[in-house]
Amino acid sequence: MDDAVYAQLKRFFPQVSFTSKEEAHFRSLWVERSFNQYDLITEAGAVERNFYFVLEGVQAIYILNEKGEKIVLGFSYSGSPSGAFDSFIKRTASDTFLEALKPSKMLAISYEDYQSLFEKNPAFYVWGHQFFQNILFGRLSREVEILTLTAEQRYIAFMQRCPDELKVIPQKYLASYLNMKPETFSRLRSNVTY
Repeated sequence: MDDAVYAQLKRFFPQVSFTSKEEAHFRSLWVERSFNQYDLITEAGAVERNFYFVLEGVQAIYILNEKGEKIVLGFSYSGSPSGAFDSFIKRTASDTFLEALKPSKMLAISYEDYQSLFEKNPAFYVWGHQFFQNILFGRLSREVEILTLTAEQRYIAFMQRCPDELKVIPQKYLASYLNMKPETFSRLRSNVTY
């Protein structure tokens, strides 16, 4: 990977410092992967084999309801992690799909190589603790929003905090994520300023 890509990746691990030998090893563990728009990166029923870091693009993680409709649980985008984390860590079949909503470039690290980082550098435990704590608090905050805010309030809160990349993905994905009908999302997008 070139130095600019590595600088992006390194910013994701601010608690971790390396000797030059450790840094060379760390860089060697990541493989660049590209996906076209609407490619399935991970399918439900398969074990997630990689932890991803997104260089560019947007991905949605979702489940299918009994009608076969996509229920969006979250998004990943440039500078963020991606993957079915529960499947990756537990080594069990994923309940979720991960789909590229825009052409995407990602760095991937295998489970074995990911685990080796924790064995060889204790600073990864600090990073991992903070990373999974942030995911947990983010999920709790989202549940509170879904249960307590009106559709308009959810729309405004999301649009105020989401990066520009998410604002241009298909409305049906955003509507699903915000637990509203696409028509409601479209009406809010037309009438509400945030």
